[in-house]
Amino acid sequence: MPSPETIFVIILFSAIGLAAVRHGKRESNAVCLLLGIALMIYPYFVEGLLLNLGVGAALTTAVWHFWSS
Repeated sequence: MPSPETIFVIILFSAIGLAAVRHGKRESNAVCLLLGIALMIYPYFVEGLLLNLGVGAALTTAVWHFWSS
């Protein structure tokens, strides 16, 4: 069972992923769409708080980079 901190991080990055998916669909930005899907799916394959934070931060940085492209 994941710790409460890990669950919070998963929910946070999944919400960011949902926003990226909605933005990608609205603006026809395939990169944001795919990164948003990745943000929502990656917690199923990653265990541990630090690894979740690292992967989530990297994907969120990529979304931020491609948001306005």
